[in-house]
Amino acid sequence: MQPLKSLSLLSLAVAAALAGCAAQQGGGPAASAPAQQAARQASVTRQALAQGLYELAYSTRQNAVFVVSSGGFGPTAAPSKVLRLNPETLAVEAEIPLERKGFGATLDDAANRLYVGNTNDGSITVVDTATNKVVGVAQLAQKAKVTGPDGKEAERYPHNFREMVVDAANHRLYAPGLTFKDSALYVVDTRTLQVEKVLPGFGFVATGVALDTRGGKLYVSNSQGQLFTVDTRTLAVAKVETAAGDQLLNLVVDQGGRRVLATDQGMEMMDGMRAKAGGLASYQRRGTGNQVVALDPATGKALASLPTGEGPVALLLDEPRQRLYVTNRGAGTVTVFDTRSNALLQTIPLPTHPNSLALDAQRNVLYVTVKNGEKDPKGGNESVARIRF
Repeated sequence: MQPLKSLSLLSLAVAAALAGCAAQQGGGPAASAPAQQAARQASVTRQALAQGLYELAYSTRQNAVFVVSSGGFGPTAAPSKVLRLNPETLAVEAEIPLERKGFGATLDDAANRLYVGNTNDGSITVVDTATNKVVGVAQLAQKAKVTGPDGKEAERYPHNFREMVVDAANHRLYAPGLTFKDSALYVVDTRTLQVEKVLPGFGFVATGVALDTRGGKLYVSNSQGQLFTVDTRTLAVAKVETAAGDQLLNLVVDQGGRRVLATDQGMEMMDGMRAKAGGLASYQRRGTGNQVVALDPATGKALASLPTGEGPVALLLDEPRQRLYVTNRGAGTVTVFDTRSNALLQTIPLPTHPNSLALDAQRNVLYVTVKNGEKDPKGGNESVARIRF
């Protein structure tokens, strides 16, 4: 990632949404002695693979890990690609070239489709996981002349994209498009790769998205503490709640607990951009950050707060085992919680900056992308870690 001082305000927001804060190393919550012993017993291996690693997915059908490499930034950056990894050794089994830089990833395993978010190109690339080939591109938006937060007019895409979720039953892909003042939700028909609908009005830097397939609801969150409920039958916003948190970066639905879980980052940089570029100077902060908040989706009220390490980014729920995994970018750790008691079970060191998560639920193996920090060699390869519990 480029140094923060060289990025525009929009790039700062996108960078925050892509990879959390580039914070100083910090400690996380203290685990009990038994939990610390369990953490030591977790088997961790990792491989440095490519520049600019972001999101990844595990395919049960293919028995493979797919990880997106943006190729990094600058004139010496490597080409963007998807790497297919051996799930045991993390060896690269195939490289799938991307014409547009890839960042986000979501998998429709039954359909052999990996969707890769082209954050800066207003599009989504579709990869066939059975043949390891790109089979299409969904162009979500076109460039237009837009006045940026610096007051200057430039030609660019109206939104940037990262997080996505597949609604296989309705043949849809939901992708929040983030921007400062009017983020939007894009609905894509996965059969035609055409935009079915664009819903505006999702506020300052909307990134979090999670699907409640049983209830026919889609939840979207932003960095001004709002939780949106979208009816997936009508594709209309059913309600907007003020949530017990401020920078709700990523979401998961806890069906058993009838709640939505969100990482709440608490970045000072984002607070400043919310006030300046987002035009929300009167916004009153409601949370402490550095936590996962469990929300009642009907009201937005907090059901619980789970303190994490510094700069929580991704979260992944394993409902059958009642485990919640969280990457803490600033702290350089992965924390593991019991979703019944909300107790911290393990804190696993994984420096420098753990970012995204995928799970092989059958074998109880967690995969994590680990990004480099400012003290790591510039242009060096970033890593994928394999944690066997």
